[in-house]
Amino acid sequence: MKILLLGDYSNVHSTLAEGFKALGHECVVASDGDHWKAYPRDIDLRRDFGWKNNTSFLWRLLKALPQFRGYDVVQLINPVFVELKAERIAPLYNYIRRHNGKVVMGAFGMDYYWAQVNTELRPLRYSDFNFGDEIRHDEAAEVFRRDMVGTSKEALCRLVAEDCDGIVAGLYEYWATYDAVPTLREKLKFIPFPIKMQPLPSVPGRGTGPLRLFVGLTPDRVAYKGLDIMLAAAKAVCEKYPGRLELKIAEGVPFAQYQKMMDASDALLDQLYSYTPAMNSLLAMSKGIIDIGGGEPENYAILDERVLRPIINVQPTYESCFHEIEQLVLHPERIPQLKRESVEYVKKHHDYLKVAKQYLDFYKTLGV
Repeated sequence: MKILLLGDYSNVHSTLAEGFKALGHECVVASDGDHWKAYPRDIDLRRDFGWKNNTSFLWRLLKALPQFRGYDVVQLINPVFVELKAERIAPLYNYIRRHNGKVVMGAFGMDYYWAQVNTELRPLRYSDFNFGDEIRHDEAAEVFRRDMVGTSKEALCRLVAEDCDGIVAGLYEYWATYDAVPTLREKLKFIPFPIKMQPLPSVPGRGTGPLRLFVGLTPDRVAYKGLDIMLAAAKAVCEKYPGRLELKIAEGVPFAQYQKMMDASDALLDQLYSYTPAMNSLLAMSKGIIDIGGGEPENYAILDERVLRPIINVQPTYESCFHEIEQLVLHPERIPQLKRESVEYVKKHHDYLKVAKQYLDFYKTLGV
């Protein structure tokens, strides 16, 4: 197959492209590298803002249009797959639709349906937009709700979701959100996120020093993802148990540097309101680093995983975070098994070649 992957979040498309190429398919990634994270891509769609830079970006995008034609499959990371206003993306989407075979939309992150469904229908017990029947109204959530609902982005999301040939959800909660929309349910498919496993001579063991806890902060999403609460809990555990917990924080650093900072850790804090480990957590787990975050029963069920339980699941509260971090500090004997299971879990469910094959099988069901 000849495949174009447009846009990228958290290295999803660049990792998937490696899988497609290893399986003998032609694949091109066109993205902005997910901003400062600078993920690999074949066509650079990075945009530097400012009047002159805007003109330059539009010119580069127009010049790139012939490279967006003639593919068997085009997969969009999101309806907003390039740094343009939504009303300008719609004609670009229509161009891509006319000049290619099948178009697949990724349900991988923030979009209209994620904001609206979890505000109005609330299929999840908790999410970025609700806690049970209570709607989340803090500024972190309201910013994204105002951006997505009743705007040109809503119109674009509806256009792409209703018009495309298929929708792929990368996490249980994204699948549950789109499954709650009857008109989109039939074209929906869950496929796990891809991780390229790095060779480990052995799963990292447990040293004799303090528990090494790592947290990576995306500057504009700290409160939205609940990392402010998780970080406060971790700092409180540090104060309660001096010398037994070491906290390392990375903020706004490129991906290569981020990985090096992560490597020496025992555990990771990530995404308080998630049911599942996303790309950041999965990358850490593939290195034998324990994920403290989303590990709800639904996550294991959608993968049909009945044995491994490597994730330390937290509820979306300060108290739950404090308790789980404290228990890991007090019971370090748990760490070696959790590290081993973390690596096994990613290898079993998220290996980039296995995931790429699932995508190819899905594309074939669309008539590719």
